[in-house]
Amino acid sequence: MRCLVTGGAGFIGSHLVDALVTQGDEVIVVDSLITGRKKHLFSHITQKKVTLIEKDLIHEEWMQACNGVDRIYHLAADPDVRASAEHPKRQLQNTIIATHQVLEAMRQYQIPELVFTSTSTVYGEATVIPTPETYTPMEPVSVYGASKLACEALISAYCHSFEIQSWIYRFANIVGERSNHGVIYDFIAKLRKNPCELEILGDGKQAKSYLSVSACVQAMLFGAEHAKKQVNYLNIGSDDWIDVTTIAEIVALEMGLSSVPFRYTGGDRGWVGDVPKMQLSCDAMKALGWKPSINSYESVVQAVRAALPV
Repeated sequence: MRCLVTGGAGFIGSHLVDALVTQGDEVIVVDSLITGRKKHLFSHITQKKVTLIEKDLIHEEWMQACNGVDRIYHLAADPDVRASAEHPKRQLQNTIIATHQVLEAMRQYQIPELVFTSTSTVYGEATVIPTPETYTPMEPVSVYGASKLACEALISAYCHSFEIQSWIYRFANIVGERSNHGVIYDFIAKLRKNPCELEILGDGKQAKSYLSVSACVQAMLFGAEHAKKQVNYLNIGSDDWIDVTTIAEIVALEMGLSSVPFRYTGGDRGWVGDVPKMQLSCDAMKALGWKPSINSYESVVQAVRAALPV
């Protein structure tokens, strides 16, 4: 298959590219390299297994690379949920408008398949936990979640208007090697700066589902192979959750700082747009034959170890 991956030099995107190359696909990556890193793709580029186009999706210069593409994996977005309240315009440009550009390229070059990475934050503060794909009303509490939900609506419209098939994945917290944001990344950075105390945003009781990036990529490929609707909405996550204080304890222990005191900023959430409780129902993916091979605790431990020097 000839595939184009937007955001393919980023955290999840580069792991997806690894998997696509392994299975023999021809891969084109479009990435502005603002948050992505060329080094993640270096071996593939030197072996001529991946073509990298360093362009911003908002512009149109990259679109000619879509000629002859069988499927687009659209992962490019502004991934920082917390910062979306501080810079909402970035979400409009880098998520919604960028997705519209991808859909326009698909329409113009008649690309039949799209895989899109959405988020659990489209559900807002769900009252049903674990939360299924059919949950309503969907009321995002972050600009990030709202932008992803807007993208989902655009994708649905283009699919029904222009004979496109799509797989829309709503992710739990995906963690692992190459991640450059999120609670694990923040805790490690804080403890490196000050190993005598760790600031924890909120009350530390926020509990969410975490999944390793390798399990996430395997789920993405599995779902695209087995889900057959025109527009497929699928949750990807683990079958449990873990609270922030436990994550802090794991990070401190792995850094050899098991006795470091924690200082909480207070409140039931860490920032504007944070959701205190989140766990997704993965029953739809399980009905297709996939189930998470790792739980939240194991995913966090693996991610912490991947982020620390050997």
